[in-house]
Amino acid sequence: MGVNPTPNAPAMKSQTATQPVPDQGPSFIQVQNTDMLSSNVVGLDIHNSQNDNIGKIQDIAFDTSKKVTGYILSVGGFLGMGTRYVAVNPDAVMVSYDAENKVWKATMNATKDQLKQAPEFKYGGQWTASRS
Repeated sequence: MGVNPTPNAPAMKSQTATQPVPDQGPSFIQVQNTDMLSSNVVGLDIHNSQNDNIGKIQDIAFDTSKKVTGYILSVGGFLGMGTRYVAVNPDAVMVSYDAENKVWKATMNATKDQLKQAPEFKYGGQWTASRS
């Protein structure tokens, strides 16, 4: 029979140290020639089916899982005066590459008036923070 030398002492719990996650290093990918880059999209003028210029892709919104959730469009205005921003579902904008003319194009089924009446997107908070 074993004797507990300190019968009133609390039982010791087994302690296991948390192992640090090994540094996996950078994860490299192969970008396909069919993929789009943000630099191909930001700055594109958007035209509708009547070939009216209805706005410009000003920015791209991502969620925390890095999925594109919207395009921020600049609409209206002239020479920067009166310009406002609206956020649209990326599925509403068709971005494509015209291989024959070697240009990127963006089209959307909307009018200038519809975009002018859309809820305004305002930059603020973390969206205006500086980068380190």
